[in-house]
Amino acid sequence: MRALDRKLLRDVGKMKGQMLAVGLVMACGLAMMIMARSLILSLDTTRVHYYEEHRFADVFCDLKRAPNSLRERLERIPSVAAVDTRVKGSVRMDLPGLAEPADGTILSLPEDRPMQMNLLYLRAGRYPEPGKAREVLMGEAFADAHGFRPGDTVEVILRGGKETLEIVGIALSPEYVFETRPGQALPDNKRFGVFWMNERDLAAAYDLDGAFNSVVIDVAPGADTAPVMAELDRLLEPYGGLIAFDRHDHPSAKELDDEIAILNGLSVAFPIVFLGIATFMTSAVLARVIRLQREQIAQLKAFGYSGAQIGSHYVKFALVIVAIGLVAGGLGGAKLGATIVHLYHKFFRFPELTLHLDYGAIGLAFAISSAASFLGVIGAVRQAVRLPPAEAMRPEPPAEFKPSFLERLGVQNFFSPSMRMALRNLERKPWQAFFTTLGLALAVGIPIVPGAMRDGISFLLDFQWTQAQRQDATVSLIEPSSAPAFDSLRHLPGVIHAEPFRSVPVRLRYGHRSHRLAITGVPPGTLLNRALDAQGRPLSIPRNGLLISKKLAEMLGAHPGDALEMEVQEGRRPVHTAPLAGLITDYSGLQAYMDIDALRRLMQEGSTVSGAHVSVDRNRWVEFLDAVKEVPRIGGVSVTAALQESFRKTTADSINLIQSIYFTFSIIVAFGVVYNSARIALSERGRDLATLRVVGFTNREVAGVLIGELLMLTLVAIPVGLWIGGQLANFIVVSASTETVRLPLVLTQKSYATAVLIVLLSSSFSFYVVSRRIKHLDLLEVLKARE
Repeated sequence: MRALDRKLLRDVGKMKGQMLAVGLVMACGLAMMIMARSLILSLDTTRVHYYEEHRFADVFCDLKRAPNSLRERLERIPSVAAVDTRVKGSVRMDLPGLAEPADGTILSLPEDRPMQMNLLYLRAGRYPEPGKAREVLMGEAFADAHGFRPGDTVEVILRGGKETLEIVGIALSPEYVFETRPGQALPDNKRFGVFWMNERDLAAAYDLDGAFNSVVIDVAPGADTAPVMAELDRLLEPYGGLIAFDRHDHPSAKELDDEIAILNGLSVAFPIVFLGIATFMTSAVLARVIRLQREQIAQLKAFGYSGAQIGSHYVKFALVIVAIGLVAGGLGGAKLGATIVHLYHKFFRFPELTLHLDYGAIGLAFAISSAASFLGVIGAVRQAVRLPPAEAMRPEPPAEFKPSFLERLGVQNFFSPSMRMALRNLERKPWQAFFTTLGLALAVGIPIVPGAMRDGISFLLDFQWTQAQRQDATVSLIEPSSAPAFDSLRHLPGVIHAEPFRSVPVRLRYGHRSHRLAITGVPPGTLLNRALDAQGRPLSIPRNGLLISKKLAEMLGAHPGDALEMEVQEGRRPVHTAPLAGLITDYSGLQAYMDIDALRRLMQEGSTVSGAHVSVDRNRWVEFLDAVKEVPRIGGVSVTAALQESFRKTTADSINLIQSIYFTFSIIVAFGVVYNSARIALSERGRDLATLRVVGFTNREVAGVLIGELLMLTLVAIPVGLWIGGQLANFIVVSASTETVRLPLVLTQKSYATAVLIVLLSSSFSFYVVSRRIKHLDLLEVLKARE
């Protein structure tokens, strides 16, 4: 081992506390980057392999009814590689142990031809036998939620008729990786499931013998889906076709895209902050080492070591920090990634989803952290290389001390001698004070982010499911029906108040941007499912115009007063234009509201309803649910409390896990920054502090000089850090905003107080460590002449 390397090991051993503090701060940023990039690789690799192997379709379209003979014409559409037609319907279930009715989607399995797309993965059991009635496959998410296994039976209502179905297998489909009820953004595996049944039996149940009501298409490699969808729309229009859509608008595929987009943002935002702090800390540590080793540098040059050798020696200090950060960050990133992959099993159903470490990200982490460290030390290394031996052999020139600015104002009597010394030293080294304050401000700001996430979840739960959605349940009909259908819902047992709604699927377009969703027509003055503004105030439903989610307006690039085009996807598929009357504040899914009578006029229909929002007497809740199960025309019941609970167990759990990770990292950063600043200050001022001890200052007074400096910097950093934390929280919230869930930015006194408390506790502990070291200073050693 070379002499310089042995010196490096000795120096690192003496500075192990500071090196570890900087390395851990760097590790936090690298762990976040490695975790996020590995999750992206895991989801994307698994998705691509699953989609390809099981032939996930490219284009989808539902319709009323078309003869099977039309399939040959669809196969002749240019750029179409394969076509599968099928029967698709909805089912309701009365399950033991579940008070409210569950519902699901049921799809047909072809018996006279091979299935070409959306091939199933059989997790357990077998496929239904051709010609064998009442055998079904059940989706894994629903089966796991209720403990169903092959051989079990389930009671369902198929288009008004009760049937007992035998579960012969548990299956997964690329079409339902994210398994959620149509029109809803959040999964509810307890109350919604997917089934597959032989085509003949399902067609007979839905009166579709020799016909189909759903089609999926595989487009030739490299071909554009737009002309295929346009021709498909034209051909299916006479058969009640809804507007076709591709993978970009598919609910399950879109949810995966959103998750990967969020991870991309997280893989950049937090590593930048943490690595920026680590860069500052590395620079401060190495600058301090070089100032203390002036004589050693001179001696090394006198013994013939070149500037390049000495420079590379000090660069290795930074590489030691990088090694600590990379090892700890790599292990931490892998552990956190594995934890989140396990959590993903609640959301995304793949045949297998395991963590694939992104070794490219580890290499990138090494390169970025090395570059950040190099930027931090380049100034100090240049100083060491350029230092002439003769000058280095002399002690540093004594600092020029003079009365501080406050003393010159004549207010020195308000400060103790220790405090005046601290003020003079801060004024003598303004840049060092500035960067120390900046590091402390970042340490204050980072804990605000997890606090904002925690408070945002609490606010969302109250806003979305207490203030906006005040109904106890939403009852949906299988098919839109006339006014008597609403009357029957209004007179269900226990119903206190009911409000009708009409839901119409549309493609909402503004300029070249468009989005598929359902416009909900509601009566003016609605009390249950309310449209609210940012302050939680109800918005009046306009007589002519639309209220849409603020997020949807951002996606479309539209503003109040703009004219939106509504391309209706059912019936005669009319195209209408309506002004954007206002923006809704909501945090789950995307909504568009319109006056129910205005929507009916556009559709040229009477008092048609799609369902009703109802409030129910809690004492008659069970009676209400029992009655709902007996009404054949009801397609599904969405219970508000169940949606809220589903959010708590899925989305909120994942956000809380991320929040816990951020909170832990914020504590590490806060302590690392404060401790490192205190140790650097102590090492630089050791001779001055020992001199004060010799001339009669007590340990408390001497510690007060150093602690006073750090305390003043901390107090200055706190308000700056609170502002930085608010901006960082806003950036994270915006980058994590998706169609499914959008966290509100909620900055409370609790979050601010927690951030300040973390820094103050870290400061107190660091001050304690520094005070103990001052108390045990070796006065003779520190005061030895250096000449």
